[in-house]
Amino acid sequence: MGTRVAVSQVLRWTVKNASAFSPIQFGRCHLQPLCIRRFCSSTMQNNITLQSAKENHELRPLAQKPDSELSLRSLLDMGFTDTQAEQICESVSKFRGGGFTKHALSSLTTLFGLGLNPTSVLKVLQKCPELYTVKESQLQQRIGNLRKVGFVEGSLQRLVVYYPQILTVPVKTIKNVVLFLREKCLFTVQQVTDILRDSPAIVQEDLGQVEYKFQYVYFRMGVKQAEMVKSRLFRFKLDEVRCRHCFLERRGLYETPDKKGQTFIINPKLDSFLKVAQDTFLTEVAKASAEEYSVFQRLMAREWQEEDRHHSRIEADSDDEEVEEDEDDEETSGKSGYRKQRKT
Repeated sequence: MGTRVAVSQVLRWTVKNASAFSPIQFGRCHLQPLCIRRFCSSTMQNNITLQSAKENHELRPLAQKPDSELSLRSLLDMGFTDTQAEQICESVSKFRGGGFTKHALSSLTTLFGLGLNPTSVLKVLQKCPELYTVKESQLQQRIGNLRKVGFVEGSLQRLVVYYPQILTVPVKTIKNVVLFLREKCLFTVQQVTDILRDSPAIVQEDLGQVEYKFQYVYFRMGVKQAEMVKSRLFRFKLDEVRCRHCFLERRGLYETPDKKGQTFIINPKLDSFLKVAQDTFLTEVAKASAEEYSVFQRLMAREWQEEDRHHSRIEADSDDEEVEEDEDDEETSGKSGYRKQRKT
């Protein structure tokens, strides 16, 4: 009886002070009372549940993070260096809140899909940050249209790196330029592709000015389409073309061909005096000094200003005449209407 009371007291004391013992301290056989094991098991399970819930809560925003947002890690995974990734993030952050962050990832993906390496992609975006705002579907359509125009692998990539602004131009605009060069200027399909490759900025120029440049070189200088393409004519401004041509003409070194395309002298080829530097043009083609050409340029600028004023006055006079004719027609119709009313 005394033994049972002693054991009962020991058990009550043990349960009361169980938290002070580790499994090793409590018994070398690693035995613990059932209530303690249940308590520890329940506590560990609750801790695991809370920790799992906390981890899920921390991971959920990452799982729901939109793919359109860029980070240094995502850029490094694409192959950019640390410096390149920082440059892109800085460029995008300058325009935060606009379309840059929305389409940045898709723009990068499309450029990589085109076959460009990270260095080329960075160069493209530095030249034309507007590409960050272009939708992926629009980029794909524009790239597909350039392939239809005649750009194959290799030349297409070089075009985009050289003039990435071409991917910001709508498909309809480029189609209009192609149609204009084919129908108005009578270039062949291959020549149109060569023009877009060598002078891609033509897609953003006023077609009226382009037509005037073509007509000046074709009719005034007697140059055919093949030579225009070879000389990369559409890279140069009209004033530069006219100035060099007129300087040679007034020095007796260039002559406008007759209707049969014949001249009394041998005219220099367009690319021989247009694609060269000014010093080379003066010493090897014009045989003149820089001072002479400088004076000539100032005189030509005055002449062109006078021509522009003259054309402006003619256009203004013709507009006034049209207005007067319209007013006369209105007065005549008004009187005839009045007479008709009187007759009735």
